[in-house]
Amino acid sequence: MTVTIAIAGKGGVGKTTVSGLIIETLRRQGKGPILAIDADPNATLAAVLGLDVKITLGELQAETLAKIRELPSGVPLGRHIEYELHQAVVEGDGVDLLTMGRGEGPGCYCAVNSILRRCLENLSADYPYVLLDNEAGLEHLSRRVSQDVDALLVVSDGSPVALRAASRINGLVDALTLNPIRRGLMLNNLRSELGSKGIEVLQESGLEVLGSFEHHEGIAQLTLEERPLTELSTDDPMIRKMEAVLDELAQHFGEDS
Repeated sequence: MTVTIAIAGKGGVGKTTVSGLIIETLRRQGKGPILAIDADPNATLAAVLGLDVKITLGELQAETLAKIRELPSGVPLGRHIEYELHQAVVEGDGVDLLTMGRGEGPGCYCAVNSILRRCLENLSADYPYVLLDNEAGLEHLSRRVSQDVDALLVVSDGSPVALRAASRINGLVDALTLNPIRRGLMLNNLRSELGSKGIEVLQESGLEVLGSFEHHEGIAQLTLEERPLTELSTDDPMIRKMEAVLDELAQHFGEDS
């Protein structure tokens, strides 16, 4: 069984940091290999994981479209794309990374996208966990890119603006009937208790708080220096807190914590 976790939220709230913490915690728990998919055009998950991306799916799409007519007649397009997709996967210690990259250029990508989507589904089935670090905002949900997820975690800091964005995402999930098994709010980078306005917006959102993470100076420093979260100590409190969140999620997916 593959458990798919999608991360959503407005820009600047630390979605990629939360994604990295989830991946690092699962990796330390021996629950890999994990397939991490960086679906944010502003791709930064590789740096958080300490991996080096050679080609993105956006580049793969463009290259494939450019040379479709040059492919040998005996090579089906689907087989070619599947081969190229595996070349785009960066292998790490307990985690593999696939980076979506920038949007598509001019030209019709319909056939390429359709085949790529099927290949990606087949690839995901080989992993016990798949994590989707989605682009900022609501675009990925409105396009139903995150339709088949088991857990949808909406990330927000303590500001009313970010909490309202989280509330809108929660409403869009209902409108699109995405129906994840588990969904909730991950409060991130908190420097103080929520103010009265923040508490009011949170209550109106209808989102359950699954995890609450204070500002972590060590992680902030790692981010500034583009160093991976693998450098966190084994007893770091952020890892311990994320373990508790993942243990709670595991109960909904019929897993042992």
